[in-house]
Amino acid sequence: MHTHSSIRTLDELKEFLHGAMQLEHATIPPYLTALYSIMPNVNQDAAQILRVIVVEEMLHLTIAANVLNAIGGTPDLTRPDFVASYPAYLPDGETDFEVGIQAFGREALATFLKIERPAARSEHLKAQSPLIHRKSSQHKTVLGSHPRNKDLHFYSIGEFYAAIVEGIKELEEKAKREGQTIFTGDRSRQITSEYYYSGGGELFPVFDLKSALDALELIIEQGEGDGGGIYDDDEHELAHYYRFEELVKGRYYLKGDKPGHPTGPPLQIDWDGAYPIKPNLKVAEISDGSELREATVAFNHRYGEFLALLTRAYNGQPNLLLEAVPVMFEFRNMMLELIRNPLPGHPGLNGSPTYEIGKNTADPYAAHRAEAAA
Repeated sequence: MHTHSSIRTLDELKEFLHGAMQLEHATIPPYLTALYSIMPNVNQDAAQILRVIVVEEMLHLTIAANVLNAIGGTPDLTRPDFVASYPAYLPDGETDFEVGIQAFGREALATFLKIERPAARSEHLKAQSPLIHRKSSQHKTVLGSHPRNKDLHFYSIGEFYAAIVEGIKELEEKAKREGQTIFTGDRSRQITSEYYYSGGGELFPVFDLKSALDALELIIEQGEGDGGGIYDDDEHELAHYYRFEELVKGRYYLKGDKPGHPTGPPLQIDWDGAYPIKPNLKVAEISDGSELREATVAFNHRYGEFLALLTRAYNGQPNLLLEAVPVMFEFRNMMLELIRNPLPGHPGLNGSPTYEIGKNTADPYAAHRAEAAA
């Protein structure tokens, strides 16, 4: 079955996988900001859940890079469009929903649950195209849109990944008929578990159809659970959706619990236990010449360097990935400096990271590009 969502060429498949990396990365700034907006000594359960999920999102980003490398692509997190402009929009059924940078709280959690929501579609919808036509404005990042036509959006993140899985199968089948394979990538670029700093699932090399499909399956399962179950297939780890649900329900899940009905120990949530940051703040809104503005620009610069580090890790220096997760948690002090300080001219609101990478700052990738060219 060839719908207009199908991936026709290897170049198109590479664009889809770049889109998957962008999608996996897009959750990291909102989760990290929510984590560091939590005030000291409260919401420790929530902080722990967010920390684990951030590490797993980095894992998903890395898995998507492995698949892209396996088919001879070049992961590049320094592309100007790579970091979403927040609020960004994710596909959620018939409509988009906004994913923004905001403090930990009920609203943030409602968004996080939508991000990780299991893909459930009625049989009636399955018969239709997974794409929905929606006009997108120039000024917003819409994740999970079709690389060939930005006005066509996938029905859900699950459908976006389903298109990638189909594309890989069809292109490999076609190559095999011609005595070839699409898996021509340099194996030394594959990131395996010894390069990744923590648990959160297996990182294995991708070099053929089976390993590619296993890799994509892991991303899908860790987010939303396996076929409606609350745990993923083999790790017996709770899927992200249900971890966030524990916070909303105020209880941990136990083995054997039904979705929506955790029966484990209670956990404490203080809904007011976060700093009141201004949602989706932009550098331009912070008064010029202020220390807060300087610190915000410095953070963006550092985040740009972090993405350049990841790009090098994914392009033949896998050992650099060992530095990446610790660097992500080193952002804590820089972020706290923004999140704990009042925002001039906005009574009752504090600063926040803006994740405007390469904007309003010197080009953070210049050194990286010069080095690559050398």
